[in-house]
Amino acid sequence: MKAVIVDTGAIVALLSKNDQWRTRALDIFETLDATLLTCESAITECCFLLRNTHNGERIVLDLISSNALTIDFSISEHIDNIAALMQKYRSVPMSLADACLVRMSEVLDAPIFTFDRDFEVYRRHGRKRIPLIGIGD
Repeated sequence: MKAVIVDTGAIVALLSKNDQWRTRALDIFETLDATLLTCESAITECCFLLRNTHNGERIVLDLISSNALTIDFSISEHIDNIAALMQKYRSVPMSLADACLVRMSEVLDAPIFTFDRDFEVYRRHGRKRIPLIGIGD
């Protein structure tokens, strides 16, 4: 089964009834036939953004415990690459979560499901556009 890397915004859109991207996120999640991957930094962002949503943080964690989302990425194993990405895109700026997701896309050769237009700027392996789901598809 192929993999799709999921960004914070896509997860928040799925879980927040008031999110502007909710309908689009639901439509996309329903059609994905892939292993959904993310990183711990994105989960941290999700929990923060959904802290005022009823059971928001718990639902995010339930996505992981139910294996709907998989975390299979170690920042420490990729720290030099992550630091280089954050330095390269410091003017954007690039968050730790975004850097981890770009690195995951490099390693796994997988698209990123996001509504964040910063990913249109980011490149993997220096110059290659990142395949995106959600925007640009």
